[in-house]
Amino acid sequence: MRESRIKKSLQNFPVTPNLLDYEKECETFDWKSLALCFDGLPAGGLNIAHEAIDRHANGALANKPALIWLGENNQRIEYSFFKIKQESAKFANVLKTLGISKGDRVFTLSTRLPELYIAAIGILKNLSVMCPLFSQFGPEPILQRLQRGDAKALVTTKSLFEKKVRPFLAELPQLQAILLIDSEENESDQILSLKKLMNQASSEFEIPFTDPEDMSILHFTSGTTGMPKGVVHVHKAAYAHWMSGKYVLDFHPDDIYWCTADPGWVTGTSYGIITPWLHGITNIVDEAEFDAKRWYSTLQNEKITIWYTAPTAIRRLMRIDNNPLKEYDLSNLRLIQSVGEPLNPEAIVWGMQKLNMPIHDNWWQTETGAIMIANLISQDIILGSMGRPLPGIKVAIVHQNENGTITEIQEPNKEGDLALKPNWPSMFRTYLHDEERYKKSFVQGWYISGDLAYKDKNGYFHFVGRADDIIKTSGHMVGPFEVESALMEHPSVAEAGVIGKPDPMIGQLVKAFVSLKNGFSPSEELKRELLGFGRKKLGSAIAPKEIEFEQNLPKTRSGKIMRRLLKAREMGLPEGDISTLEN
Repeated sequence: MRESRIKKSLQNFPVTPNLLDYEKECETFDWKSLALCFDGLPAGGLNIAHEAIDRHANGALANKPALIWLGENNQRIEYSFFKIKQESAKFANVLKTLGISKGDRVFTLSTRLPELYIAAIGILKNLSVMCPLFSQFGPEPILQRLQRGDAKALVTTKSLFEKKVRPFLAELPQLQAILLIDSEENESDQILSLKKLMNQASSEFEIPFTDPEDMSILHFTSGTTGMPKGVVHVHKAAYAHWMSGKYVLDFHPDDIYWCTADPGWVTGTSYGIITPWLHGITNIVDEAEFDAKRWYSTLQNEKITIWYTAPTAIRRLMRIDNNPLKEYDLSNLRLIQSVGEPLNPEAIVWGMQKLNMPIHDNWWQTETGAIMIANLISQDIILGSMGRPLPGIKVAIVHQNENGTITEIQEPNKEGDLALKPNWPSMFRTYLHDEERYKKSFVQGWYISGDLAYKDKNGYFHFVGRADDIIKTSGHMVGPFEVESALMEHPSVAEAGVIGKPDPMIGQLVKAFVSLKNGFSPSEELKRELLGFGRKKLGSAIAPKEIEFEQNLPKTRSGKIMRRLLKAREMGLPEGDISTLEN
């Protein structure tokens, strides 16, 4: 029987963690004190681009690599903080020349090219709003977001423009400028060569006064049905990014950091752009998609110390029967964090066995803007837990009765709604053009996250499932994550997705869709074995009654298994918004 807790000892850390006394820091923490960690603008106010790039470029870190870009074809280019300052200033000047100003939405549609990261900083310098899109989106999701976001400018490549934007250009009358990263010449007054404009632009740009509440980033998050929601964030979110970078990612000056997330989703901006640069950290960006050998080689060759990735990537690595520590030198790696969906206990155990260190789970949402709950490097890990709230974050399990009254649940291990006290700095400020929906997210002084969870006796929070994913079977409330985690303990199972399937006798029966590891093949015998394994681990009331093998489970680009899509396909229902579906 394996231990449910991984104990930490200070003697085992190659670098002393930034946060050692969790309880004391939570007791004394004050958001206002973080103002001392930032320069502030010469013109006044707070601007993310200044704090992330310019203040380092103006000081001792000017020549330090800010961005190390790894191209698909083995290119490797370094950009210093000073170089990023210059190039982002040029981009800000390009926007200014085109009449793109404060509050105007500038969309990015690109693979992970250096120009994307330079544009992000330049947009923020100009007080415009960065709106990142996945390069894998199809034309319809792109059109929806450009229209709903009131796009004034778009930064993209020639091929993406031709395939996904040009066909419906007439439907975007507000789109003033299309900046093509890889075009040498302007096509028209609207379709422009970014390279040509950058060559003509000044590398000096004074960031104007920025109110901390000025809009900075607009992220679209897909709903179960209907149109995507535009989640609005502001420059003051930098407070939460800086704090979580210090305590969760445990940044120290000499760290080399790699966040595998695409900026098309919130982790790729909050933790793939902003947070490492707020701390003056060297940030690795790999243009290529997942490839196990390439990833291990990148960890080795770039001497990465902190790695932030997703459960779907971890599970892909788990499918491979190898010993990475024998094949690669990963001796510099000291911390692995994971986000996107809950991390199954089996993945944490795999990390201990294969990488000689645990993988730390954490929890947050597009709406929260930054990490809210985390397993910290200096603290014990309870397997299957998403950790404890960060200093300055008030989290509770609450119950909402039929009359809408909210009651905080004090009893350990009792499930309820995961709720947060509002007004942390990175909290979203609205849903764009949908204030009514935004207001419904807050009930009696709590932000209701839509996730169900429970808190154990040690104060660690455990994810149960999305409120709309919970399965009601024979009077029991079953969280899909619990069933998925149990199935993943079977040596044949790489991934599992669990849904409730309508049943006239018991309300819903638990059905599991299972993806197998290499070396295992679907069979009726294996199906029976997995059903028996589930009953043994979970009991007959909770265990799956049906199992179906799937080679690849549907997932979002951020790594979340799309259970609602599995359910829709099972029941022949409309699939809803699938714009974030991984190819």
